[in-house]
Amino acid sequence: MNKEFQFEHRLGYRILRWVLLIALMSGILLSTTQIIIDAWRVSDELDQQADQTLALVRDAASQAVYSIDEDLAQQVVDGLFEQQAVRLASIVHPDDEALAQRSRPLLPADYRPLTDPIFFPERSYRVPLARGGDDPVVYGYLQVNYDTAFMAASWLERATLTFLSGIARAVVLAMVLFCVFHILLTRPLFRIIESLSRVNPDNPGDTLLELPRGHRNDELGLWVNATNNLLVAITENQEKQAEAEARVNRLSRYDKLTGLPNRELFLSMLGNSLEEHRRNGQALAVFCFGIDDFKGVNEQHGYHMGDQLLQTVADRLNCDGPNGPLMVARLGSDQFVVVEQHLRDGYQCAATSEWLLQKIAQPIRLAGRDVSITATIGIALFPDDAAHSEQLLQRSEQTMTLAKTAGRNQFQFYVASVDQEIRDRKKLEKDLQMALVAGQFHLVYQPQINLETRRVIGAEALLRWEHPEHGLVPPDQFIPLAEISGSIVDIGLWVLDQACAQAAEWTRAGMPIRIAVNLSAVQLQQADIVETILSTLKRHAIPPGRLELEVTETGFMENLDSAIEKLTRLRSEGINIAVDDFGTGYSSLTYIKRLPLQHLKIDKQFVHDLLVNEEDTRIANTIIDLGKSLNLDVIAEGVETEEQEFYLHNRGCQLAQGYFFSKPLKPADFAVFVADFHQRITANSIEH
Repeated sequence: MNKEFQFEHRLGYRILRWVLLIALMSGILLSTTQIIIDAWRVSDELDQQADQTLALVRDAASQAVYSIDEDLAQQVVDGLFEQQAVRLASIVHPDDEALAQRSRPLLPADYRPLTDPIFFPERSYRVPLARGGDDPVVYGYLQVNYDTAFMAASWLERATLTFLSGIARAVVLAMVLFCVFHILLTRPLFRIIESLSRVNPDNPGDTLLELPRGHRNDELGLWVNATNNLLVAITENQEKQAEAEARVNRLSRYDKLTGLPNRELFLSMLGNSLEEHRRNGQALAVFCFGIDDFKGVNEQHGYHMGDQLLQTVADRLNCDGPNGPLMVARLGSDQFVVVEQHLRDGYQCAATSEWLLQKIAQPIRLAGRDVSITATIGIALFPDDAAHSEQLLQRSEQTMTLAKTAGRNQFQFYVASVDQEIRDRKKLEKDLQMALVAGQFHLVYQPQINLETRRVIGAEALLRWEHPEHGLVPPDQFIPLAEISGSIVDIGLWVLDQACAQAAEWTRAGMPIRIAVNLSAVQLQQADIVETILSTLKRHAIPPGRLELEVTETGFMENLDSAIEKLTRLRSEGINIAVDDFGTGYSSLTYIKRLPLQHLKIDKQFVHDLLVNEEDTRIANTIIDLGKSLNLDVIAEGVETEEQEFYLHNRGCQLAQGYFFSKPLKPADFAVFVADFHQRITANSIEH
């Protein structure tokens, strides 16, 4: 037997504990119930005794008070004191003047703190003394106070006996039940365990369990017989089991959804191919590609349709390429890998990449609809880019990742700078984790102008990172890294706190303007984001209407219902909500109608070529018209020329920001700009 199988771990010990616990609880409950019932009975007996005593002496007391006979009254009182429990007896006139009275102290007893809360220290009984027929006249009152200690003493003795006898009965019953359990269950189980420990795991059918005596036809006997049958069956099926394990092992090397080799098997196949190419002095190419926006396909059509799409892609790839057979595998999710062997040159590799992109781009029929997809491919060559299978696959994956950041539906070759670029990005991501603590961030503010009143009505808070080595790092470089690593949550809270503190300072200085703060998709997914924003406003004593939160279209589309619920709560508190970079994402009227918006921001890429590019001009006009129809103010960002400002104003755009008015400014410079701007506008108004 295992030495670690100690007594306290045995089933019998646990049964004993539970039986004792339940029996004791039951005994205590039943005994307590009996004691409570006995207490009620004792209380009733005390009341009955008092009623009987008062009834016996009532006539004599009435005669005494009627005839104002003090001797008779005293005799009645003295007679009552023959009862040991009487503490006070008195016969009084109607005005409570005593005719006869006697008292003695309460009986001192150690048990009083226990019994007095139950029966009270003493009980008082009072009856009127009257004579007459139908309309008796009350001549006085007879009052008797009983000391409850005497009745309580006998009750306490009975209660103690009842409680102890109940506990004793419970313990005896528990021990009897434990003995029954031990004889019928735990002792046979222990013997079965001893027999089971002697079974040889390699040949379990050689040593069978011993059947406990007297348990042939009960559950233990059936269990032992079933276990012996199982041991015999295990022995007989060892060879089949080994074959099944081998079959499972083979299946584990292939992707269940597509039937293609998985990463493990692919690396083994690629390693063998590299050995062959190394001996023959030949080259091969590894094409790692991922489907563009596969997450969007899943969200739009459902995960079941996403699986069908992956199966269709696998079928299209699992065929001969333009230059011969291809080695195909699935790496996971939406990523596949293709190997083309015996390359002649890089032009052949480029031609194969274009062929792969065309194969993927062919429409796929899903749920009665044609769905078009694209892919991005990263290419690594052997032996130029790597000499080993894992390194070759890694570099093709890295190239694909970088290619996706530059665009979609394209292929890109691995070059030596790719590895260095990834290292630099990792270093920047590590530095970003320490930037907030090191105080490397600061905020600048870009004025927002009301084109109608020509007044500065707000400021957008913009984050800047002053890196100690690289200087000013552009936000479009470090913000995506912060969102991927999750550090954007702490950074965003810092930005919100700093912006609200600055707004409070400007308000105290007589410049109450609205502050616009960007809210990232990661922040919007935080469960406590609403409470955090409201507590920040309260901490800085900022009215909710002074804060505007800017969210991008892609920021809330990942979980639209949750985003709408949170933004609606924020809007109900008075906070303004704006859609930033409108027109660059989904731009769906469905979510625009559901969101509690006040502002639409025209992305600067449409304003940049305003009046130069007809398509951008039409898009800007459409957004302005959409804002009017939905009763939303439209903000144009990136206004750089007087012509752009003039056109937007005449077209009906209410608000604007950009370098035409001012670049983003530090807080002190911003206050100076506002004063100068308003002074110039006032001067121009006077001149005209």
